[in-house]
Amino acid sequence: MTTCDILITCTTVLRAYDTLEEQMDIAISGGIIQEVGKNLQKTWAAAEVLDGKGKLFMPGLVDSHMHTGQQLLKGLVLDAKPIIWTRIMLPFESALTPEKMRLSAQAAALEMIKCGTTGFVDAGSYHMKTAAAVYAESGLRGALSYSTMDEAGLPAPIAMDAKEAVRRTDSLFEQFHGIGNLKVYYSLRALNSCSNELVLLAAQRAAERHTMLQAHMNEYMGEINGIVKREGMCPYEYLDKMGVLNSQFLGAHSLILSDEEKALIGERNVKICHCPFSNCGKAVPDTPQLLDMGISVGMGTDGAAHGGLSLWNEMKIFRSIMNIYHGVPSQNPKVMPAEQILKIVLEGGAAALGETGELGRIEPGYKADIISIYMDQPHLCPTGNKLHTLLECVNAGDVWDMIVNGKVLMKGREVRSMDEERILYESKKYMEAQNAANSAKE
Repeated sequence: MTTCDILITCTTVLRAYDTLEEQMDIAISGGIIQEVGKNLQKTWAAAEVLDGKGKLFMPGLVDSHMHTGQQLLKGLVLDAKPIIWTRIMLPFESALTPEKMRLSAQAAALEMIKCGTTGFVDAGSYHMKTAAAVYAESGLRGALSYSTMDEAGLPAPIAMDAKEAVRRTDSLFEQFHGIGNLKVYYSLRALNSCSNELVLLAAQRAAERHTMLQAHMNEYMGEINGIVKREGMCPYEYLDKMGVLNSQFLGAHSLILSDEEKALIGERNVKICHCPFSNCGKAVPDTPQLLDMGISVGMGTDGAAHGGLSLWNEMKIFRSIMNIYHGVPSQNPKVMPAEQILKIVLEGGAAALGETGELGRIEPGYKADIISIYMDQPHLCPTGNKLHTLLECVNAGDVWDMIVNGKVLMKGREVRSMDEERILYESKKYMEAQNAANSAKE
């Protein structure tokens, strides 16, 4: 008998975005999937056995764009008057404290575990070392950034020049890159708020440290027009002129793209991601065309302030938007089939995390980032197509178990790596204090 850390037995396995197999076992050791097959109990002895009956095991979901620093803004953005960035989000993030960021990260990590999100890319905020310490303890896989802007007129707590902005990311990188399951990316928060010096410094440092550079891209016409006015060209063309675009660049949102920009994204092997719930109030991306061009597309939530951190919700919304905007005019009901959406979340997410070929499948040699769905429930059973039911009917509450890098973070909905009761208690106390403060103002 060969020994392993975890053996999952007698279950349905989504091995890849389009491949389901029944009555399978999964052997995991050293954080890596060792074998997938039938009757592995005859050849593997495990320290921990997970009974897979009534469940479907699949690769963990990857949130390619979220905001830890906005976790405490949940419920305060929907239906708010524009512009929410300058009226709500920027003032809130500029007033963050280490204590608020610690609670934000704890609440975000707990929500992601309960939702089945094993990996994430944080777009960057402030007090990120505090957030990184929480995420390292949570066991999740993630990429973190520091929010970098150097425009004049920012609130005093976050005002800085280009060198200071990059220095802060340097410090985060030196302390947390490679700690636990964490990476650190360099970032450009918004091109309109970043000088040419900051763009070049951030890109140079990311290249020197062999990590990714991420930015919010082409989300609003106002943002695009600002760069066109300043630089005389569209945002992706500007970054290409600066020598920034390459396979280590992640462009969040990327909704409103010129034909020239789409070509550049494809030629430079840039990674992009969409955030359906947040994006649907701004523009609909040309995702079918981008995929046909071979462009890597991931999916994100854009943070809890934009509808929570459930990628199950995002997948359903994305399917609906793609069908009504692209499918109906072309009379193509399969313009964005379930398999393609799962591929976007799993393999597009792996690319956003810099883990192509290592995440997003349940195959020998892949990292053991795995979740299970409890299928024996009225809203999931019976089904004539389990893969389609994943997209149509599964919600965050159906996620039953989570394994990241071969460690069980949640079993039977019980989170092992975090104190759920304490985090919920502190979250409620924060909410009560905020409500009381708001009532006093009124």
